[in-house]
Amino acid sequence: MSQGTAELNDRFAITFAPLSLPEVYELAADPASGAVVVMSGTVRDHTDGKAVVSLEYQAYEPMALRVFAQIAADLRQQWPMVNRVVIYHRTGHLTIGETSVLVAVSCPHRAEAFAACQYAIDTLKHNAPIWKKEHWADGASTWVSIGACEPDASAPPPAIEQAGRTWDNVAAVYPTRDRASSQLSPRNP
Repeated sequence: MSQGTAELNDRFAITFAPLSLPEVYELAADPASGAVVVMSGTVRDHTDGKAVVSLEYQAYEPMALRVFAQIAADLRQQWPMVNRVVIYHRTGHLTIGETSVLVAVSCPHRAEAFAACQYAIDTLKHNAPIWKKEHWADGASTWVSIGACEPDASAPPPAIEQAGRTWDNVAAVYPTRDRASSQLSPRNP
């Protein structure tokens, strides 16, 4: 497992091992927090009406951990009351029902915790160098590009718009894909 931390109590990991919801919750819990919001992404059995049998994830770990740390820093810019951020993502072969990603955010109040957690997962899906290969029931497989999870990959996730941000100021910080060519391109802050 590759791990990183930004703030003293934040935790980030890319791992082949199964993810533990109780562990991530416990890492995010803080005595000053009245809310811990956890988003758990799981492997589902279909995509766009096609039967899926499994997924495969690959990541460029050092860059992904930096993106996770930047997400946590951005959360604290937008929601200064964020106490802890935990982002864990699986790599390797996952079957239906397995957890692929856990994002947990703790804050004194639920509204900020929900908003921050949504921003974190939406931004992760668009900017972290993590790739997903869908294995179909018919034996075929397809790699899914970063950001393809959104209905319109050229538009920012809702949490970015709600936070008053634009793709220009978000993309200036994160290594991200060039939306026109679907290639990864580093961005200089």
